[in-house]
Amino acid sequence: MPMNCYSMQCSGVRQFLTKDEKLEMLREYKEALDNETKGVSERIKELENED
Repeated sequence: MPMNCYSMQCSGVRQFLTKDEKLEMLREYKEALDNETKGVSERIKELENED
């Protein structure tokens, strides 16, 4: 999701976020990326073991 949507401009509810809200969203985004990386690594291992 593009960062400008995190500021809720997409929904029109609020335009500006507090520092704490930005930090929390970035932490959640990092966690999602970490999980994606883990999933990709697991899939690579699966494919390597198929041979």
